[in-house]
Amino acid sequence: MKKTIFSLALGTFGLGMAEFGIMGVLTELARDTGISIPSAGNMISFYAFGVVIGAPIVALFSGKFSLKTTLLFLVAMCAVGNAVFTFSSSYFWLAAGRLISGFPHGAIFGVGAIILSKIAPPGKVTVAVAGMIAGMTVANLMGVPLGTWLGHEFNWRYTFLLIAVFDALVILSVLMWVPNLHDKTETQLAEQFHFLKKPEPWLIFAATMFGNAGVFAWFSFVKPFMVNVSGFSEGLMTVIMMLMGLGMVLGNLLSGKLSGRFSPLRIAATTDLIIVASLLLLFAFGEHKTASLVMGFICCAGLFALSAPLQILLLQNAKGGEMLGAAGGQMAFNLGSAIGAYFGGLMITLGFSWSYVTLPAALLSFSAMSALLMYGYLKARKNQANARALA
Repeated sequence: MKKTIFSLALGTFGLGMAEFGIMGVLTELARDTGISIPSAGNMISFYAFGVVIGAPIVALFSGKFSLKTTLLFLVAMCAVGNAVFTFSSSYFWLAAGRLISGFPHGAIFGVGAIILSKIAPPGKVTVAVAGMIAGMTVANLMGVPLGTWLGHEFNWRYTFLLIAVFDALVILSVLMWVPNLHDKTETQLAEQFHFLKKPEPWLIFAATMFGNAGVFAWFSFVKPFMVNVSGFSEGLMTVIMMLMGLGMVLGNLLSGKLSGRFSPLRIAATTDLIIVASLLLLFAFGEHKTASLVMGFICCAGLFALSAPLQILLLQNAKGGEMLGAAGGQMAFNLGSAIGAYFGGLMITLGFSWSYVTLPAALLSFSAMSALLMYGYLKARKNQANARALA
């Protein structure tokens, strides 16, 4: 089982490098291809759209094949997409490469979770899935800074060539270490959609989408922000990206520690409030290097501190359609990436300075917190109504 978890963690490591690695080479990509930085930022959105499109399509057809065969196909698609992006010069093919590499993202998490649920001992499934997800947090701590260094010292294409080669190695690990299993659960498709008739899951989807959009509106342009606003040299971006990655790792760990003391709703809503405050402080004090690093670290920690409580809230409100709820959460998360990158870039397109990308970011994060507060209000009203009915 440990080898299987390691293989799946390698897969999510590659996903993390592909999704987040572009932030560290955005200026090099724009310079090399002759496009504006906001247009280069759209490559983040194209990846996210690939995730949104791919999750339901793969869920529809994956039942016809073994889980291992499906996983091999998905990782191969990642390799192809990153290779296309590496060797493309035109805007069309750059966008196509990002769409293709994003297409398998959500499904890899879903298929991996199903595999681990079948091989992990009772009571160890959550730990096994956490081990798989750890690959993405380690990618932000080590892989993304490495990609940033390659893009700065050599060429951004080396970053994505490395990712494509790494994906090819992941295919070998899947062939060797992942067992050949089938998912034979037979649930009526229509029944899985019943939970969507209630407003609560839609509010959690909204909180997931806006929460991710808020951080991504700033983090998509972290390199030009740190260079043009905070005054850091481009050579320091590797270290800065490692610091941001460390924030993501620690945010995920802290959220897990707090889950034993506080409700998922309280953790998520408080985290969104902290992110809003950090983004506004970035706008006000972004030209100060220390403040910029501290507030950026907090924002990145908050991004992954939100993941676990929001996932728990989705599972609690998707009875009978847990898999669809999980897929919907991935879609909302990545749609948020696209929305955030768009609104952050829009500020530059409209002629504002780089510091202004934090304002739509703060507004989007505030919207996420508002959705969670509305969810809490509805749950409290239902609980009161149930209590009166029993009295």
